[in-house]
Amino acid sequence: MQNIMPNTALSSTPANPVGFNQLVCVERWHETADVVSFRFQAGEPMKFDYKPGQFITFVLEINGEQACRSYTLSSTPSRPYSLMVTIKRVDGGLVSNYLIDHLQPGQTVRVLPPTGQFNLFDIPANKYLFLSAGCGITPMYSMSRYLTDTQINADIAVVHSARTQADIIFKNTLETMAARHASFKLCYLVEGVTTDTVWHTEEAFHYVGRLSAQNLLSLVPDFAERIVFLCGPELYMQAVKTILTELNFDMNKLYHESFATAVKEAQSHVKQAEIQSETPTTSSTGFMLSIGDKKHLLTAEQTLLDGIEAEGLPIIAACRSGVCGACKCKVLQGETESTSYMTLTPTDIEAGYVLACSTRLKSDVTLSLI
Repeated sequence: MQNIMPNTALSSTPANPVGFNQLVCVERWHETADVVSFRFQAGEPMKFDYKPGQFITFVLEINGEQACRSYTLSSTPSRPYSLMVTIKRVDGGLVSNYLIDHLQPGQTVRVLPPTGQFNLFDIPANKYLFLSAGCGITPMYSMSRYLTDTQINADIAVVHSARTQADIIFKNTLETMAARHASFKLCYLVEGVTTDTVWHTEEAFHYVGRLSAQNLLSLVPDFAERIVFLCGPELYMQAVKTILTELNFDMNKLYHESFATAVKEAQSHVKQAEIQSETPTTSSTGFMLSIGDKKHLLTAEQTLLDGIEAEGLPIIAACRSGVCGACKCKVLQGETESTSYMTLTPTDIEAGYVLACSTRLKSDVTLSLI
């Protein structure tokens, strides 16, 4: 990424970069009444190497059954000796509520290493606009801290939506960052104010109401010049996309993280780790996907896209449902099975092209992304 200089000193990764790892909870605290942050370290001192915006996957046993859930890291690799996740209590949230109710300092958890395409290093930008709601602030917080730690005058605009001022996660730390960095613009939108007392400082602009085309123009007049990172509940993200479309924003400059997609990715990564922990490898456990010098074992349920993303290879996956055609790639050798051929011509199909999001392996396969 041209305008970001990753910390090259972060050469030590978790002990097992593919399979399961054990982390120790060393600290926990409340961010709001229903949001808790947890800090983790390895059993022995080590630096964690990851990209701001990536997530880790917790694999727990709850009531005798395995449960997995991905959480975006709210820590930054510019402060590499610990990892932090920030979790909100939600109705019916099995893993989230279990961690909040039971995980205490000194206890260990089983996790998979950081991964995810929604991150600073893989998305080039010179000017940033972070749009978030609720716990969608976590990747924005990680990215913001990394940028302010590693760049002079990083041009950042953060517009965060919450129900009330009491629900703003990382409020004090974000305002401190805004106060210390002249090019860091911080804006909060709350649906309602729950107290008559002064609830904000001059470091952030505060607006009562929901995000709209009009107040986005007012808050970030140069939004069209920025790369937009978006994260929050699905309904919020749909509303933001409608707003940006209304403002004729170039949607190729919009990148978003989906909570729903994170759950699916978590399940995929857990299956992959379980497969790789078994020996020997046979066709009953999966098939090998080869892309250049990369190799990745996939189960019968996993798609080519799962393997491509797990190896961190560049691919556009817009719809992830076999409709848009963005993840078109070519099978050079081996047998696959596809559930969608939309946007592919008969000539494409004859030449071996498939849609990665809708294609699974029937044998070991060699793939080209070109």
